[in-house]
Amino acid sequence: MKVNDQSSQNKPQSAKVNLTQVAEGYGLDKVAKSSWQSFGLAIFAGAFIALAFVFYITVTTGSQGSWGMTRFIGGLAFSLGLILVVVCGGELFTSTVLSTVAWAQKKVTNSDLVKTWGRVYAGNFVGAMLMVLLIFLAGMYQLDGGRWGLSALNIAQHKLHHSWTQAFVLGILCNMMVCLGVWMTFATKDVLTKVVLVMLPVAMFVSSGFEHSIANMFMVPMGIAIHQFADPAWFEALNISPDKYADLTVMNFVFNNLIPVTLGNIVGGGVFVGLGYWLVDNAGVKQVATKSVNSTIDQSVDSGSKVD
Repeated sequence: MKVNDQSSQNKPQSAKVNLTQVAEGYGLDKVAKSSWQSFGLAIFAGAFIALAFVFYITVTTGSQGSWGMTRFIGGLAFSLGLILVVVCGGELFTSTVLSTVAWAQKKVTNSDLVKTWGRVYAGNFVGAMLMVLLIFLAGMYQLDGGRWGLSALNIAQHKLHHSWTQAFVLGILCNMMVCLGVWMTFATKDVLTKVVLVMLPVAMFVSSGFEHSIANMFMVPMGIAIHQFADPAWFEALNISPDKYADLTVMNFVFNNLIPVTLGNIVGGGVFVGLGYWLVDNAGVKQVATKSVNSTIDQSVDSGSKVD
């Protein structure tokens, strides 16, 4: 007589969220949006990241704290950008590259993937440039006796002094953290939890000096704008020569920073995180399927051996 184990059936079972499946839906949603909706949300995201950099410069300029703690606080301030994207809605290129999961599942074509990435990247650029214009016209570079603008100049110039390889690798490391932060938000629907989850990954990459292509779309052009259009009296008041920042040019920015950092961001987020987790999850599914097939074969053999 077979006795049913009711006690085991009555035990509550926690539903485990398959984050790779959520990421697949996340990627499909990116591609499914209309071109104008995607582009408009990308403009918002570019502006959000630019505002986050404004926040970073403001809280770190003139700080008397230790080097590490100052950068950590600045990193927490910068996390505002990704928080706004996640909560308010926005299409950010560095998280959009996670659509590689849907592409790997053959739910997204090569053409749709490239078009989506290009559209979002262009929208982020427009949003960043809009904030460069507004922040410069607002005269924020004159804050704290001009030291806000000097800080912006130094940050922008520093970004152009990486070797191509270094910029590429810093881009990889940056978007690993950004996409891991976004990946964690797939595990919850609670807004406050999402906010908390993205803060430390962003603070980590910012404080460590990793390179984010969309943030750089604001920061370096901001430095170029200050160098080119700030009143000469502003430079004199700070006792610095504009010639010190002569390397802040569009060509230097595009070829020495933006291109390698963008490629690094794609590899870090789209390949290491997105495809990395997809490969691990896919291997697990295949292993379970193989065990299931072997178990079925074993049962069939056992049944056959019992037949006289």
